[in-house]
Formats: sequence, structure tokens, C-alpha cells
Amino acid sequence: MGLEMEHRVLLALTDTIDFPTAFLGAIKAGIIPIAVNTLLTPKDYEYMLSDSRAKVLIVSEQLLPQFAPMIGKLAFLKQVIVSGSSAQGHTALKDVLAKGKAELAPAPTTSDDACFWLYSSGSTGMPKGTVHVHSSMILTAELYAKAVLGCKETTSSSPAKLFFAYASATRSPSRLRSAPLRS
Repeated sequence: MGLEMEHRVLLALTDTIDFPTAFLGAIKAGIIPIAVNTLLTPKDYEYMLSDSRAKVLIVSEQLLPQFAPMIGKLAFLKQVIVSGSSAQGHTALKDVLAKGKAELAPAPTTSDDACFWLYSSGSTGMPKGTVHVHSSMILTAELYAKAVLGCKETTSSSPAKLFFAYASATRSPSRLRSAPLRS
């Protein structure tokens, strides 16, 4: 698909199994997922796609109409992948996953490399892309999810929508260790 390490993909996905599949799969491959709020306006999405220079949009089928006006107009966006029963002329996520290999060697990332982005709410102006490094995700899982919330390896729960930082950082800590961190 032409994606390389450190390329960015914007995820506008509802809370289905496709969200953690795309989010954690991208991280393991060294690709930087950008999880966005599924309740934003087309103007917000266009800004985030342009600002992040995301090369790929992975979007839930029901959210695709929010992106339709900008597809083909953004300089950096090269591909749209749709999660759901109808890709509506775009690439279907199920087809991308079917072509994948059962084993994927983790990308040679370091603890200080960008892991994922989230956008701020924009309460002080335009939303700002906040870069989270690999080590912050592990530390959040260890120091908050495990120590404060009492999450265990078999725990996988999120009271928040999956695109929120809280939900992204408190996933099962054992699964977060799929890629070794190097200093």
C-alpha cells in the first residue's frame, strides 16, 4: 500500500474490533495512527487530515459521508480504507486484513519514537495534534491502568470511546508489549 514507518493514518472508526486492530496493527508496523473523534464536522476532519499529512484514512462505513467532500482534494491523502459491509468504491478493510500475514515482525521503533497522535479539543483555537511516544503508552498502562485501575492481563475495558486518550492508553498492558522498545 506504500505505507512506510512513520507515515500517518487517520482513524475515524466506531467502537468495533476494527479500531484496536487498525490502531495496534499500525503501531506494530511503525505506522502512526491518529485516532479522531467520530462526532466531528467535515471541516474538522479536513483540517486534521491536512495538518497531519495522513496518507491513508481508515473510516467506518457510516462515517464515510463526512469525508466524501474532501476525498480526492487533499494533497497528502492517497488512499481510503472502509470498515463495514460496503467499501463504496474504496478499499475494504476486510480485504486489507485478508492479505496480511499471520506474523508481523515489530518495526524497529525506539521508546522516544512517535507512537500515535491525538488531536486536542480545540478549546484554545484550532485542534492541535499531540504526539504520544511509545514509552508514554507503556508507562500509562503500568502506572495508571495497572496500578490505579487494577487492570490485569485479562482485563480489556474502556468506559470511554476508543478514540479518547484514556481508552487508547489503558488497553491490556500485556498486548502493548508486542513490539520491543529500544532506547
